[in-house]
Amino acid sequence: MPSSILHPPSSDLPAHLADPRIVTGLGDLKLLARRVVEGFISGMHKSPFHGFSIEFSEHREYSPGDELRHIDWKVFAKTDRYYVKQYEAETNLRSTILLDTSGSMGFTSNSLTKLHYGACLAACLTHLLLRQQDATGLVTFDTEPRRSLPPRATPNQKKKILEMLANATPGGETDTGNVLHALAANMKRRGLVVIISDLLDDPMRILQGLKHFQHLRHDIIVFHVLDDAEIDFTFDRRAIFQDMETFEQLKLDPRHVRKRYRQLMQEYLRELETSCHTSRIGYCLARTSTPFAELLQTYLRQRARLG
Repeated sequence: MPSSILHPPSSDLPAHLADPRIVTGLGDLKLLARRVVEGFISGMHKSPFHGFSIEFSEHREYSPGDELRHIDWKVFAKTDRYYVKQYEAETNLRSTILLDTSGSMGFTSNSLTKLHYGACLAACLTHLLLRQQDATGLVTFDTEPRRSLPPRATPNQKKKILEMLANATPGGETDTGNVLHALAANMKRRGLVVIISDLLDDPMRILQGLKHFQHLRHDIIVFHVLDDAEIDFTFDRRAIFQDMETFEQLKLDPRHVRKRYRQLMQEYLRELETSCHTSRIGYCLARTSTPFAELLQTYLRQRARLG
């Protein structure tokens, strides 16, 4: 049951999340995305290959300013280093970001909601994808798709996507499995599908929806966004917990159920991760305390693995 404590404990976010906390509109979101992505790219380190033979007439080390679409992901997967294919032909990758805007995404234990964090992550991925000149689109959803922009690589596409993200608010209940099936049925052209959601729904229905995309030969990467308190259940006093979608309430002393809650949560996370990996679906647990640059690194690793 997606739930929220009515009087959550106050806590300060780590320093690396100061920017998401102050993102209040389109301009802030644009600045955050550019700062995170450009900082991430400039931090890419260079070093020689180790245990991997390659013709240097075909590859060279990545240099700041090179377009990411020219990076050889297979080489990256084997070496953990960035090399550019000098003669790689352009790919016309179509990427669609699916952002969960259901009521449970409004939960926070510290002032940064899962939706706010997910929107910032989506903005960073948008900046990265469009920087690679990949056609990029966005869909927001809860029980059904709410707003959408089809994938494009036009100059004003980033502005349109960021406007949608800046205006995203948590809405109704969750029906992730059916939404994934509906969207997959309408995506005729093969591409990359990035899902940003707390996945607080029936795991089997979610996996069936993900496999629908896979059946149509889409590559899939899932960012499973959860608040630290949802995973660790750190609440330490009797309180009223409220479902953020059905508004059902439950009086509870969390100290009496913490051990069992954590056990069930870990089983749920293991089931999702194992099922995704078995099906060659990229999966990343994204706590709202995780730096965005770390998630971008995970995204690139998943791209390399799926490619």
